Amino acid sequence: MKHMNIEIKAKCENQEKIRNIIKSYNAKFVGIDHQVDTYFKVPAGRLKLREGNIENHLIFYKRDDKTGPKQSDIIFCEFQKDSELRHVLEKSLGILIVVDKQREIYFIDNVKFHLDVVNGLGTFVEIEAIDDSDIFTKDDLIRQCNKYLQIFEIKESDLLDNSYSDQLLEKLKKYNKPR
Repeated sequence: MKHMNIEIKAKCENQEKIRNIIKSYNAKFVGIDHQVDTYFKVPAGRLKLREGNIENHLIFYKRDDKTGPKQSDIIFCEFQKDSELRHVLEKSLGILIVVDKQREIYFIDNVKFHLDVVNGLGTFVEIEAIDDSDIFTKDDLIRQCNKYLQIFEIKESDLLDNSYSDQLLEKLKKYNKPR
């Protein structure tokens, strides 16, 4: 399946506040997913295998690293949990990094919200405006993200310009730096 989304990711010290706002908009609560995202070494874009108790997808995407709303062009497919897919990808491509997180998932119409607790990094909120049927323009999706950015009162200084995998890789580089 292919779709476009515009997403915003930010540090979030007060997930309870965001959770209450989301619920006040009658959001659909999907559940809490323990997700392990294994990123593989690829020449372009990002390839990750998401293994969770709710979502199990092989996801390829391209996205610019910049703060604020950013477009991701995504191709993904579901797979059977406990299949040999991770083993095949690991042996053929090699693992780049593994991201382990607890994720609360909510929806308001086509907008998906994540309240994430990422091992080794902390707490975050993600807003994803999704178009999987060519109904929305890119500008529509950006407006949706910006609307919730304002509603949640997210500070510009809390916006992230990269992914959890990039942050963990940076942390590893600093930790493994010769002294």
